[in-house]
Amino acid sequence: MQTDFIALLVPRYWLTWFGLGVLWLLTRLPYAWQLAAGRQLGRIAYRLAKRRRKIAKINLDLCFPELTESERQQLLIRHFESLGMGLLEMVTAWWVADKHLAHLGQVEGYEYLEQALARGKGVILLSAHFTSLEIGTRFLTLKTKVHATYRPHENPVVELFMKKSRELHAEKAISRDAIRDMIRSLKQNKPVWFAMDQNFGHKNSVFARFFNIPAATNTATARLAKLTGAAVVPFFVRRLPNGQGYQVILQPALENFPTGDNVADAETVNNLIEQQTRQAPEQYLWAHRRFKDRPDGEQRFY
Repeated sequence: MQTDFIALLVPRYWLTWFGLGVLWLLTRLPYAWQLAAGRQLGRIAYRLAKRRRKIAKINLDLCFPELTESERQQLLIRHFESLGMGLLEMVTAWWVADKHLAHLGQVEGYEYLEQALARGKGVILLSAHFTSLEIGTRFLTLKTKVHATYRPHENPVVELFMKKSRELHAEKAISRDAIRDMIRSLKQNKPVWFAMDQNFGHKNSVFARFFNIPAATNTATARLAKLTGAAVVPFFVRRLPNGQGYQVILQPALENFPTGDNVADAETVNNLIEQQTRQAPEQYLWAHRRFKDRPDGEQRFY
């Protein structure tokens, strides 16, 4: 580990170290100031990240046709502000001590997780890519041990901090491709945090409606539940207005899931995510090409 750390001190990573240092300093600010700084970072990203801004605009146009153009534009700006706040929330989840963080999180429905764990076959914490996801998971780790799946970062410096932080707070970090490790954790009756709501291509996916649009949806949640008998407990997080902190939401375990119908199961998952998204639409990750893959013969959006 020492050798690996020294290897990351070469000049090509100095900018990453500098950026992480600035973010660390921002986590020392009072919470209200962090939110304000995050909003400004988001507004800068809105102006500079033209490709991601275009993707997010297309997604909002597709998913909220009932809004006016002006309303969608304001939602787009708020989304980038939410992304900026989410960046600071991520590093806050990495570096801020429990005693300075715990008062910001309201965990609702924890009894549903306890009931699911009592079955003894593990729990899949069915989540989605909301901008406050990282800090929401941290609040849950204050109450129980969690095994968290994640996508390894391409930048090894970021990967170093991300993995070490998640293993410190979540007990175990599992690469999203390490299916055997997920199965092993579930067989140990652990809650495994899982978010498969992004576009992973056609492999192991079906087209299921999301905001009434066919979206390539990974079937791993249903497949893992069928293979292990694990309960599936929906788990979401929402940033509350006016600096009130965060609402961590655990819902009752899904009944009659999986059904064996991959499309129906995928639509169940998508419907749950859509319901949460509509309550705070700026907080979902619209800058991702959620509708990249299309059914045969359908036009591409991006």
